[in-house]
Order: sequence, then C-alpha cells, then structure tokens
Amino acid sequence: MPEEVVRSLSVNGLPYAYRVLRQPDALTEPVLVLGGALQGMLGWPQLEDRLGPTASIVTADLPGMGTAAPLPPGPSAEILCTAVTQIIDDLDVPRVNLFGFSYGAALAFGCAQRNPRRIARLILGGVPTYISDEQRAHWRRATGRLAAGDTEGFATLVAEALMCVDPDRHVTRRDLAFRYVRRSMLHAVAHSPHAADSLERSLGDRPDFSGGLSGVPTLVFTGEHDTVTSAERQRAFAATIQSSRFTTIRDADHWVVLERADEVADLAARFFTDQPLETANYLRSVPRQARSLSEPVLDVVS
Repeated sequence: MPEEVVRSLSVNGLPYAYRVLRQPDALTEPVLVLGGALQGMLGWPQLEDRLGPTASIVTADLPGMGTAAPLPPGPSAEILCTAVTQIIDDLDVPRVNLFGFSYGAALAFGCAQRNPRRIARLILGGVPTYISDEQRAHWRRATGRLAAGDTEGFATLVAEALMCVDPDRHVTRRDLAFRYVRRSMLHAVAHSPHAADSLERSLGDRPDFSGGLSGVPTLVFTGEHDTVTSAERQRAFAATIQSSRFTTIRDADHWVVLERADEVADLAARFFTDQPLETANYLRSVPRQARSLSEPVLDVVS
C-alpha cells in the first residue's frame, strides 16, 4: 500500500495542504491532480486507485478549496500557481506530471505557462475554454439557490449544468454519475466553509487560455458529449499548444473522469509513461477529413 502523507504549507499568509500517496516503485514523476472549484484533496479516488501503481499521486486543498483558507478578493491565478510551485518544491522533485480537469485545467495550463521547466507532462481534461452567457445565468441561479439555503435545488442545478442530460446522446452510467455529482455538491457545501465564495470566484474569474504553450508535452481530452465546452472548441484550444495531442472519449460528457474512469486513468498512465496512445481500444484515429464528434479521435496537433 502506498504511504499517505499530508503536508501543510502557506502562501501569502494563506494556509493550505496537500496529500501524497507515495509509490516507491514509480515509473514516472509524481502526478499532481488539480480539479474543479469544489474538488479538494479527497476528491480523486478513481484516479488514485488506477494510477497508484504507476506514480506517486498528489492532491491538494489549495487556497479557496476544500478546508484551506479562503482566497482574498481579486485575481487568484498568481497565488494559486505559487501554491502549486511550492508543492513541487516541498516534494523535493525537479518536475511533476500535471493533470488538470475542468476548473483545474485553467490553473494547470497557467502554471505550465509560468513555469514550464517544472512540468514533465501536462494533461488537460474537460477544458472550459468558453462559457456562454446562458451557462453563466444557469450558474447564477444555482448560487442563488445556495444563498437562499436551498442546497438540494443548488445541487440539482449544478449537476444539470455539468452533465449532458440529452436522452438522444448516450452517456455511460449517466444516472449514476448524476447522483454522484449531486451528492458531491451537497457534501462540498456542507463541509467547506467557503464553498459559495469558491463558486462565485469561478463564475467571476474568466480563465485565460490564450498565449499558447511550448516545451511541455501536452494531451487535451474530453468526453464527446461535453456540454460545458464543446469538443470542437477544446480541440481548437489544443491547437494553440505546440505539438499537443487531442482526443475525445466516447459515450461520456464533461464528467468523463467519472463515467469512463478506467479509460481516463489508462490514458493518463500511457501518456505520463510515454507509451503509445494509438493502441488504446477506446480511442480510434480517423482521417482528418472524416473527423466527426460522433467518433472518438486521436490527433497530433502541430
């Protein structure tokens, strides 16, 4: 069994913590996982179980997340990236593999841009490169329910915002995933004293996915039915990253990490250990001119 260690740190006077499951026989650099606005250090059992034999797994309650201190008003990207760098320093390793999902993808991308030499490989999943005004209005209704004390209504609206509820699109384990996401939201608001602030910040901060990236091997992935940001928009974002790769995973939406947990973990293990991705049986390369979101694809983006 991997050794579990929790370490406390501070950035700009804000206490936070990270957790590492040490793998003494690791095949690659530690994997640091950054998730959604309400996902803290205990929110990634599906990756821990499957990636644990490959690498040490690191999760965190960064400022504004989980049980860490709330963030002060104003832009937070610099504070959070500094917190991530401090984790890498505290691990006493030159580089980590960085896995950023959803809200965490924006943070991971920004950290890689600021300090590419500390990132061995980068995976970005469910990248929210574009959020419409209609989506923001839906989130405002959700936070309004929370402010009014209607946690059940809040959790339902959040689950609907994050998942594809169109019955004509097949999503693996849709009902199970919906219930899980809804329960996760209820747990987060019950146990995090600043959950509402975190949500307001995620709405107010418009992540910057501009500027490109070079020098860091990068994989961008999404569920083919992601309704938060479409696969087309995420592929366009991947094209701004030098020599990146992009893929969709079939029968999944924004919560692909839950609905297709085995496939996501396998994809991450392959990429982080420099194994070929093309042989993964849940992905299928198609000619560029025939590419369609109805089929999973694997591209090399020049």
